[in-house]
Amino acid sequence: MDYQDILYTEAGGVATITINRPKVYNAFSARTCEEMIDAFQRAGWNKEVGVVVLTGAGDKAFCTGGDQSSHDGGYGGRGTIGLPVEEMQSVIRDIPKPVVARVNGYAIGGGNVLVTLCDLAIASETAQFGQVGPKVGSVDPGFGTALLARIVGEKKAREIWYLCRRYTAKEALDMGLVNAVVPADQLDAEVAKWCGEILAMSPTAIALAKRSFNVDTEMIRGISSFAMQALKLYYDTDESREGGNAFREKRKPDFRKHAK
Repeated sequence: MDYQDILYTEAGGVATITINRPKVYNAFSARTCEEMIDAFQRAGWNKEVGVVVLTGAGDKAFCTGGDQSSHDGGYGGRGTIGLPVEEMQSVIRDIPKPVVARVNGYAIGGGNVLVTLCDLAIASETAQFGQVGPKVGSVDPGFGTALLARIVGEKKAREIWYLCRRYTAKEALDMGLVNAVVPADQLDAEVAKWCGEILAMSPTAIALAKRSFNVDTEMIRGISSFAMQALKLYYDTDESREGGNAFREKRKPDFRKHAK
């Protein structure tokens, strides 16, 4: 596949996948998702690769989720909601290599979900985390909610989704969403250090450990598949459209007038 929205490199046993859409804070479109799926498969089954790093281009954003500027009745791709979100999320879990999130800025919305899905996460002190779905007429009714609750606890997960607040890297560390926080100029060195330690381990043992961890939360995949069908119906409502329209028009949404 010819990549346009991402960058892909391999060096010293580490594959790096970079969402390369800095003008929209590395928000993903349908094409971005397709390219990420291809890149994860490419890295995941390459015996020369022992660990995969996921990050965003520039220093402002890791990823800010689905590109709302292209969300007008759908994102224009395959998948239940016009994005192959289920497949993109699943491939991170399914490849037998640890995936490390290098969080260099905003990890908001679907970007926060990607951090949740990655095996490990190393963040810059400048990183910010949070959800925006209910603010823009959206939600992640699978891994983004249920798996997040496993990681940070159910009360905190509900707070994150119901209030749509922003959280600092230190707060994300305290709640268990990330593994380490370092100054921005030390982020690459810290990620390289963690990758180096992983590469010194038995790849088969690591693969078995990852599969074992996934078994405990595998039912969330089924929840997600079922819920995405409901989400498609929700996206077709005036209530959901109000969120996207308000975002693009840079105004406060009025969901209540559309609620039934």
